[in-house]
Amino acid sequence: MESPLFKLCSSISYTKTFLQPISTVNSPKLYSIHKRKKLVCSAPSNSNSVCSEGGAFLSIGTHLIPHPNKVEKGGEDAFFISSYKGGVIAVADGVSGWAEREVNPALFSRELMAHASNLVEDEEVQYDPRTLIKKAHAATSSIGSATVIVAMLERNGTLKIANVGDCGLRVVRKGQIEFSTSPQEHYFDCPYQLSSEAVGQTYLDATVTTVELMEGDTVVMGSDGLFDNVFDREIVSVVGSYNNIADAAKALANLAYDHSQNSSFDSPYSQEARARDFDVPWWKKIMGMKLTGGKLDDITVIIGQVKGS
Repeated sequence: MESPLFKLCSSISYTKTFLQPISTVNSPKLYSIHKRKKLVCSAPSNSNSVCSEGGAFLSIGTHLIPHPNKVEKGGEDAFFISSYKGGVIAVADGVSGWAEREVNPALFSRELMAHASNLVEDEEVQYDPRTLIKKAHAATSSIGSATVIVAMLERNGTLKIANVGDCGLRVVRKGQIEFSTSPQEHYFDCPYQLSSEAVGQTYLDATVTTVELMEGDTVVMGSDGLFDNVFDREIVSVVGSYNNIADAAKALANLAYDHSQNSSFDSPYSQEARARDFDVPWWKKIMGMKLTGGKLDDITVIIGQVKGS
């Protein structure tokens, strides 16, 4: 995300928090998350399973690819997953514009996700995604801002979602998009965001939704680096092409990365830009040219498949 006062991102969380810089982008790791475990990470790629003690739960695969210019620092996205109850997944996307003020945009999103992972089981949170955002934001002291999305699965199959900004979530059921979140924006490419400054949004601005899931449904969550570069039909196709969700998460992130590097690809981002009257100059239009191309960004993908015990 490129807007100065608006945006940031990081990664995952276990019982321990892993926020080390990542130097390799395409080396996925596979691990299992057992009962009551949490995982917080900013690694570019991870694959995870979440098991719970009865009822519906999520089996999870993750993959993160930093912006090409931010690989050494691990990018500015952050996310975490937890196996508490039916499973919790969350993504924060740091606003890169803070770098112009000599602020590391990754710090806010990483701290936000670290606090969120530690507060998942807090009694005052009451397993409510908006309350989790509220308490994690209040605990974050880093300067910066970030968009954020949190989803919590109840054991009865109800998925509770709270979203501030343009991180997104899709539910895929039987080869179709059953549900999708809508981005919150002040204007094009300037999303709502939690901030260290008073001008930012708060948990009260979050869009809160519940979705009734079925066994076999697939939840796809990601930062805007995914949804700006990959169409919903492509998400459905990739999800349906892999039995292993870790492989599906990696494939989806790699597809987004490939599209982001392709200047001739007519991406969701370029189509939205043209719809908002951002386009090439008139003299280029006369020559038949139009604004195309993907959007370079950090790309975080979390895929959760609904299982039943």
